[in-house]
Amino acid sequence: MISSLANLLEALAFSAFVALYIWRMQEASPKSWLVFPIWLVLSFVLHRDTPKTLGWRADNLKGATRRAAPVFLFFVLAIGIAGLFLGALHRLPAHFLQPKRFAGYFAFCLLQQVGLQCITMNRLLQGFRSRETAAFTGGLLFGALHWPNPVLVPLTFIGGAVMCWLFARDRNILPLVLGQALLGALVWWAFPLAWHHSMRVGPGYYAYVPK
Repeated sequence: MISSLANLLEALAFSAFVALYIWRMQEASPKSWLVFPIWLVLSFVLHRDTPKTLGWRADNLKGATRRAAPVFLFFVLAIGIAGLFLGALHRLPAHFLQPKRFAGYFAFCLLQQVGLQCITMNRLLQGFRSRETAAFTGGLLFGALHWPNPVLVPLTFIGGAVMCWLFARDRNILPLVLGQALLGALVWWAFPLAWHHSMRVGPGYYAYVPK
């Protein structure tokens, strides 16, 4: 049986490698992305994970979606109101008007949720006795990975913690992927590009050049 400490160390190590990839390896060693699928597969096999423990399930999809919907609706309204105050009405919500763009962003959110929930949050839940502590830690790690973006760091900390808590409650990743995609598209629209640099993180945030 894998110890609680080992589970916590894996969650931290995986997040640290993601940060290393964002800041260094994606440019210095492009093929280093192969570590991610290898890590995931080995971890899932070692921990004897199943589709159910990973959140890939349909048996409780309706209930999980119903319970997650009010949470995401609250965030949608909050971001929408923020956008009105920040003068976002002069910008078009590009992700919603371009299906291919939204589909690509949806796929990216899927990858993020696999990393955040299927491995990081699962290991935190196996390492902490309290799911609230695990969710807070998951949100903290998720927010840190969006450094130095001043818009995304606080939003992904809050949103990440809430999504981790929803995952701990229902163990279903599917509503979370859709919710994150919707919220991310709204954030891009609501906040000035000069603030979030087209949602970039890591070195890409500093390299952003407005069109």
